Amino acid sequence: MTSLIEQAAKRLEELRRAGVETGTADAPPATAPQQEAPKPTPEALVVALEARAAAHAGSSFNGEALGVERARGAANEGGARAAAQDEPGGRRISINFARLHAAGFVTPDVGTSQIAEEFRVIKRPIIRNALGQAGTRVKNGNLVMVTSALPGEGKTFTSVNLALSIASEVDSRVLLVDGDVAHPSIPALLGAPQGPGLLDLLTRDSLEFGDALVHTNVDKLTILPAGSRHRRSTELLASEQMASLLREMAARYRDRIIIFDSPPLLATTEARVLATNMGQIAMVVAADATSQHAVGQALATVEACEIVMMILNKASRTDVGTYYGYYANDKAD
Repeated sequence: MTSLIEQAAKRLEELRRAGVETGTADAPPATAPQQEAPKPTPEALVVALEARAAAHAGSSFNGEALGVERARGAANEGGARAAAQDEPGGRRISINFARLHAAGFVTPDVGTSQIAEEFRVIKRPIIRNALGQAGTRVKNGNLVMVTSALPGEGKTFTSVNLALSIASEVDSRVLLVDGDVAHPSIPALLGAPQGPGLLDLLTRDSLEFGDALVHTNVDKLTILPAGSRHRRSTELLASEQMASLLREMAARYRDRIIIFDSPPLLATTEARVLATNMGQIAMVVAADATSQHAVGQALATVEACEIVMMILNKASRTDVGTYYGYYANDKAD
């Protein structure tokens, strides 16, 4: 290596003496006094070569880094757009509307029915509170907990109907969460597959939120199942992790109403802890079944929540139903 450098230096010296332009960057200007040029020693040549190599490498690195940053920025921008529309990933199902309709649920393929009219009345104040249309914006108003005092009062029936009814709105999107992790029923009811869900988000740090969601053939309805069974599932609902997840969901999906089908208030303590993080609570009461004492006890457990609504279920006759029947038979209107 040393002989090559010496030969190169010798050749440069010969060219210089013969008056050949060597193209050095530090040649003196024409007006400057003529001085004897320094001899290109091997050390000087090595320094020059190293400097040129370093400059070339630096230029290549900067260009590569810039390309990476641009690609990363484009990816982030694309991700932001995807998140604004909906979470990427997840699974997709087709809800059997005929089966739901036969079971008395609101379905998008049937525009007018008694149950549809009843839930139109129920959802209006919930939407206003969630979107801040009632004047003052409710803290976490888009988190709506549907519960009951005791099991069997129809809270899941109400949760699903409320979600389907809100999803029919022009400007509203819905995330339906199966929060009754001890007795999940929404996946079986709507045909959601087995897979990750709410409990997995609480126990698996590597799980992306979008991968736990189930998209449906109702454009504005997404489901978050209860997820994998866990021996401490009910305790997880009362954990700080759950509270943190709820805060994140409320902030992340400000344009979406998130409905929680939660455990009964008097059957577990977890529902009461969940209630402290909710903006609205809809408590379902079974007509002619739940005692006034049980209702009073249940209401006392959620008195810290700013908005608590009561929904009477299993009533044999309602004023809304009477009005609907009159409207349907009025051909002139």
